[in-house]
Amino acid sequence: MTDSRIATARLGTDGPEVGVQGLGCMGMSFAYGPTDAGQARATLERALELGVTLYDTADAYGQGENERFLAPFFAAHRDEVVIATKFALAIPPDDPTRRVIRNDAPYIRQAVEASLKRLEVDVIDLYYMHRRDVNVPIEETVGVMADLVREGKVKQLGLSEVTGGELRAAQTVHPIAAVQSEWSLFSRDIEAGVVPAARELGVTLVPYSPLGRGFLTGSFVNADTDLTAGDFRRQQPRFTGGNAAANAALLEPVRSVAEAHGASPGQIALAWVHRRAAVHGLPVVPIPGTRRPARVEENAAATRIALTESDLALLDPIAAQVAGTRYADMTFTSAGRE
Repeated sequence: MTDSRIATARLGTDGPEVGVQGLGCMGMSFAYGPTDAGQARATLERALELGVTLYDTADAYGQGENERFLAPFFAAHRDEVVIATKFALAIPPDDPTRRVIRNDAPYIRQAVEASLKRLEVDVIDLYYMHRRDVNVPIEETVGVMADLVREGKVKQLGLSEVTGGELRAAQTVHPIAAVQSEWSLFSRDIEAGVVPAARELGVTLVPYSPLGRGFLTGSFVNADTDLTAGDFRRQQPRFTGGNAAANAALLEPVRSVAEAHGASPGQIALAWVHRRAAVHGLPVVPIPGTRRPARVEENAAATRIALTESDLALLDPIAAQVAGTRYADMTFTSAGRE
């Protein structure tokens, strides 16, 4: 394993240069079962050594606990890292198990102050609208976010799970540096509208779940039997029951390409996402999540794998054959609005 640092890419037209691969931090304290905190901290440090500089969290991850967990690392490396966090998934006081999408001005202002406090920083480098409340005009939401930039609380703006039309509307109010959506061998719906809009507007794509939440690596086969009771993936239709069995069968081409490159299936899945930058002509900075230093080394090495046209011919058809939706409730995504 080489220690050479990964390449870089720019967030938006005037945002910071970041490592061409970021780190999704959600699983370090939320959603994917028990975590070894010491190992998670070591993963953060190893990622930075490898040139990973974009660290992604959200106020909804563990009701703010993920932001608190990351704060000491950010304090130790403030000038080296780009901090991305999000607002929009509010927790109703009467039911802590639910999430309600809120894009209104009072909530955004409350959310940013709470995130700044938990992260122990004066400014957030990249602030995302986590999900879209269709009852609030996106121009209104982005207008409030733009005020946060003018007030010095936020540097760059991002959107998550928006349509191409929503991105264009947002851009009329304030430049958008990044759009975060699921993009992987299993999920390609954003290529129809969001990707062309992002390319046209100079917006960087930040794919989340580029490893299909671990399914593309082969780390589990069926969430019902392989994962702990509290694991979020047991609620996702693609990874349970008959869907899981059908989707596991789709991984044979990934394993075949991996063998040809002397790589792991996960590295091939990541290399495919990185290849989207050349295919679609825009910056692409995926944020695979991991809690293990060895895994972040493996992921970083994937940035140097060059897939051939023959490889792509084997891999590209996979998404069209996937069984099941990304979430049980797809209203939380942009897919139904395109």
